[in-house]
Amino acid sequence: MDKFFKLKEHGTNVRTEIIAGTTTFLAMAYILAVNPNILGTVMNKNGVFVATALASAIATLIMGLWANYPIALSAGLGLNAYFAFTVCLGELSDVPNAFTIALTAVLVEGVIFILMSFFKFRERLVNGIPQNLKYGITGGIGLFIAFIGMQNAHIIVANESTIVGLGNFAEADVALALIGIVITVSLVHFKIKGSVLIAIIATWILGMIAEKIGWRPVDVDKEIYSVFPSALVSFDMSGLKETAFKFNFAWVGKNLIQFIAIVVSFLYVDLFDTVGTVVGVADKAGLLDKKGELPRAGRVLMADAIGTTVGAALGTSTVTSFVESAAGVGAGGRTGLTAVTTGIWFLIALVFSPIFLAIPSYATAPALIYVGMLMVSAITKMDFEKDMAAALGGYMALLMMPLSYSIATGIMFAMLAYVLIKICTGKAKDVSPIMWVMFVIFALRIVTLVTNFS
Repeated sequence: MDKFFKLKEHGTNVRTEIIAGTTTFLAMAYILAVNPNILGTVMNKNGVFVATALASAIATLIMGLWANYPIALSAGLGLNAYFAFTVCLGELSDVPNAFTIALTAVLVEGVIFILMSFFKFRERLVNGIPQNLKYGITGGIGLFIAFIGMQNAHIIVANESTIVGLGNFAEADVALALIGIVITVSLVHFKIKGSVLIAIIATWILGMIAEKIGWRPVDVDKEIYSVFPSALVSFDMSGLKETAFKFNFAWVGKNLIQFIAIVVSFLYVDLFDTVGTVVGVADKAGLLDKKGELPRAGRVLMADAIGTTVGAALGTSTVTSFVESAAGVGAGGRTGLTAVTTGIWFLIALVFSPIFLAIPSYATAPALIYVGMLMVSAITKMDFEKDMAAALGGYMALLMMPLSYSIATGIMFAMLAYVLIKICTGKAKDVSPIMWVMFVIFALRIVTLVTNFS
């Protein structure tokens, strides 16, 4: 064990690594409740849970056994929201079984990332995009995720006069979600391990009490279901038949430009998320070399790419590295044994599907709102003075994602705004080749939108 993971070389031991891996799992296990809630709006909920647990386990085990890093992976927040709300319920709302197209896009994204990892192209891509755009995109995704959380908890509701408005604060779901936010942030403040998951469970338990005392009565006609699980354990994996290998290449052949735009959005969101997370966690663990570079970076990114491809085949959205891995690093995790431990916990979680699937959206909403807050903090790094093109691009990403209810639209406006301002200010030579490629792709997307509306 010591020789394989080089434990002594990294100043750690088996006990520390197992504790660290368990800590990481507790910090990110909320995704097993959140992802089925989000993707369950367009897919079989049980299938999504099983696919998420399996894909997370496989990708994390590869990261630990092959790359030897204490980094865990699962279905990324933001990417799952884009999958469900932007693609399936937005752009493709009139297409039957739209999730099959989204899964096809995730599969293609994974294959592209595998090829990029072979040729070490992913790192070069990141360097071709202005920092302000990266920060704006991260912040915009944070606002979008938080907005979805508030909608799920009915804190924000539709309003005919103002488009959106405040929900009914006398409603149990609203009150419970707000209490959940307070619990989440309070636990994080006191640095309680697994804060997000503990807060979800606490909010869920409060909901059970609310149901028992009649404050939150079950009413199937109003889509208010019982929050009590039907069982504690289950080996039911039947839902996987509804999600695994559900691809739609026929639609892709007829709508190639629109499909490319969808894939590009998946690519960029995952690209920023993965590279930023991996470098940040590795830096915290003291694993970067003297040049500040990541040893075995190819293996790290390959684990992520394989995870995404496997996830698409099983039936879940893009698998990416989780920033919650920093919790395990904080607990002393320094090698792949930490990741292996986390991966095993994901496999164990499969038998507790009734519990995770019974967790209601008002209980997971605080997690979305809190993670959104962490992502929005990226805008504090934006420079609004030196480069107006990059400033406008980042701002448009931040603005358009929540307002248009689309991550893809935010990225599109960011790329187009940046290049157009560079052209208008006589600085077109400053635009990197990758940005020109993105400009052309999104310009073609605008053409298809104009055609559809005309």
